[in-house]
Amino acid sequence: MVLSMDRWRNMVAVITGASSGMGAEIALKLLSNGVIVAGLARRTEKIRELSDNKNLHAIQCDVTKEVDVLKTFKWISDNLGPIHILVNNAGIGRITNLIDGNTEMWKEVFDTNVMGLCIATREAVKDMRAHKVDGHIVHINSICGHKVCPVPNTNVLPASKFAVTALTETLRQELNSIGSKIKISSVSPGITKSDAVNAAYMASGQESAQDFNEWLKNTPFLQPSDVADAVVYVLSTPPHVQIHELIIKPVGEIV
Repeated sequence: MVLSMDRWRNMVAVITGASSGMGAEIALKLLSNGVIVAGLARRTEKIRELSDNKNLHAIQCDVTKEVDVLKTFKWISDNLGPIHILVNNAGIGRITNLIDGNTEMWKEVFDTNVMGLCIATREAVKDMRAHKVDGHIVHINSICGHKVCPVPNTNVLPASKFAVTALTETLRQELNSIGSKIKISSVSPGITKSDAVNAAYMASGQESAQDFNEWLKNTPFLQPSDVADAVVYVLSTPPHVQIHELIIKPVGEIV
């Protein structure tokens, strides 16, 4: 099997949650391979800070708002060209529990990790089919999409990621049923050091992610760039090869 990103050069990739962490690293990796990147996030200034590459386009979009997603995908198609790659990276966690947890926090997680992913995927597939593009959809999943890890206060996060695992296979079956050559892949990282952890604590009314960061000191973890490399690997496969699920873990991971 020959791995190459050449087929994606000068093609358009949409990355959700591209302002930091894994999304930012994926954007930079694709740019370095000559891909035109539409980076979606609520904080577009963070995307612009990543690179002055003319192929990087920062677009404000909240994936939990369908009207934002529809408007954004139309703009991309009209102004940048047909969409060839979608990386569903946007994802959040909230620090609460199931026993007496916060309903709004649960909804935030499902609206971002599941509904936002589904809406973005639908719009990307529509665009690919309209332009007869054999594109590639990549879901950034999690090890928590395959087992419930013994980490306190994860509450509905594993359920949202188990949904991503099911949605990956469901989409594969739907694409097969219509004879489409669009590929779908799920990339499931283990513990990854990311701004998302601090964001989860701050959004949950915590002053810092100190407890989690203390735990991380004694826990092996991946870097966001490791996940970005995995995405490039998945995209580099020839048209007849589909990596359905790629689980990557840091050596020594115990969860």
